[in-house]
Amino acid sequence: MGGPSSEHEVSLKTGGMVLKNLDKKKYYGFPVKIDKNGSWPISIEKLKRKADVAFIAMHGEYGEDGQVQSLLETFKIPYTGSGPIESALAMDKERTSILLAKNGFQIPESISIQKNDPYPDWAISKNFRVPLVIKPANQGSSIGISIVSKKGELKEALNKSFKHSDMALAQKYIKGREITCGVLEINGSSIPLLPTEIKPNLGKFFDYYSKYNSNGSLEITPPILPKKLIKKIQLTALKIHKLLGCSGMSRTDMILQGNGKLYILETNTIPGLTQTSLLPQAADKTGIPFSKLLDIIIQSALNKHLL
Repeated sequence: MGGPSSEHEVSLKTGGMVLKNLDKKKYYGFPVKIDKNGSWPISIEKLKRKADVAFIAMHGEYGEDGQVQSLLETFKIPYTGSGPIESALAMDKERTSILLAKNGFQIPESISIQKNDPYPDWAISKNFRVPLVIKPANQGSSIGISIVSKKGELKEALNKSFKHSDMALAQKYIKGREITCGVLEINGSSIPLLPTEIKPNLGKFFDYYSKYNSNGSLEITPPILPKKLIKKIQLTALKIHKLLGCSGMSRTDMILQGNGKLYILETNTIPGLTQTSLLPQAADKTGIPFSKLLDIIIQSALNKHLL
């Protein structure tokens, strides 16, 4: 838990909740808190001797982009979640969007902007009208994201994004209902959970503050939608989980328009597991309490790495 990303504090909350909710009759869990400089409190060799499986509770850079997965694989330490290549792909919003579009999924139109681009405003204005979305190309937890309603807000939005990544995505704003749907691997099969509709209370969209404040949003699981549309959302999340090669778990965020069209925003390979996080809430509504959810994630890791 922890790590050098801007999601360090959220990661500590996820790790704390994992340790708190592990079945003490089955597991002995201990924290490995990686500091903001990327320093470990334990050598990887000692970790290998001490641990049967590493539960990765790091979000964003280093934890969710394949780096720590590569390190653990080098030392043959089993770990939860997706592998290095799959993690890196899902973290890269531009590459993921290209892959999804090629496979028939609806993706908001977007262009990439480099931090050193001398004329970013011109490139964006040429391709998009306001409102539009500016986001870092490789961050999670909605960090660095802005909805630009006026042209005068564009420069500030880009600066905000470039604080977290050297590449930003300018994306067409899609108006609709915010929907997310998790997938769990249970006994070797990928199973979609009930989807959740998110209605933010603290901002224009489901941003960082809406996600991690107890009253930040209203979350409805399942959404008030026809059963046929619920199934469509679940099937979409499941197809993307498999297309990206995800393991153990994932959560795909979408926008649902009034005509039933689904736009895919991104897929998280290490969804948050805090008190306000969406995956454990959806699992609970599906009949899987928190400790059982952790069982499923750990067993999936052991099946993948040891069997």
